[in-house]
Amino acid sequence: MIMSMPTTARPQHRYDHRLRNLVQRTGNATIATDLGVPRSTARGWLGKAPKVVVSLDVTDLNAPALHQEVLELRRRVKKLTALLRLALVLLRCSGFELTHERLPDGRAKIRMLRAVDLAREYVPLRAVLRFLRLSPSRFHAWRRLQHACALNDQSSCPHTSPHRLTPAEVRAIEDMVTALEYRHVPTGTLAVLAQRLGTVWASPATWYHLVRKFGWRRPRLRVHPTKPKVG
Repeated sequence: MIMSMPTTARPQHRYDHRLRNLVQRTGNATIATDLGVPRSTARGWLGKAPKVVVSLDVTDLNAPALHQEVLELRRRVKKLTALLRLALVLLRCSGFELTHERLPDGRAKIRMLRAVDLAREYVPLRAVLRFLRLSPSRFHAWRRLQHACALNDQSSCPHTSPHRLTPAEVRAIEDMVTALEYRHVPTGTLAVLAQRLGTVWASPATWYHLVRKFGWRRPRLRVHPTKPKVG
């Protein structure tokens, strides 16, 4: 009498129908294999038609669409991450930094300010400026000049406009306007005094214009002692 040995059947795994439908809809078998599904099983799902499943879970009717949207967003994030790495490598290899370079064009500064405003919705301003290698003082100076429509840098070459003051002459005017020894001299008289000293040849109207433009403050110190108020 031959006794047959009992054979143990291999347990059959069952998977969620939503995962099978997602693989069939996207055509991507790696979605299932990343979750531990055998590759042969996932490939078999691709070759079969989707089955109609009646489920009692009526709250997750949009779950397959949400899963597909999550996959699309993950794929887009990976793509943007790769492009950002390429841009960072290109930027570092070129050696361009805002700390050592100028942006003389006002339109370029406006684009930079708009990009910073868009990034501030998701990233703090300090982190954005640190990423751009842009100092906060320079950023806020651009912001002030943006409202005054004066973002374009003026050329330092006097040959572009023969009657324009050079930066050295503007600094000389600033030194005389803010100097303590000239605090008692009116601004119009300072212009005549600078011409007599041979420092700067500019009209008083130009001096008043520069004072208003750059916001220079004249030192206002009391020359005479305070008058007694008692007696």
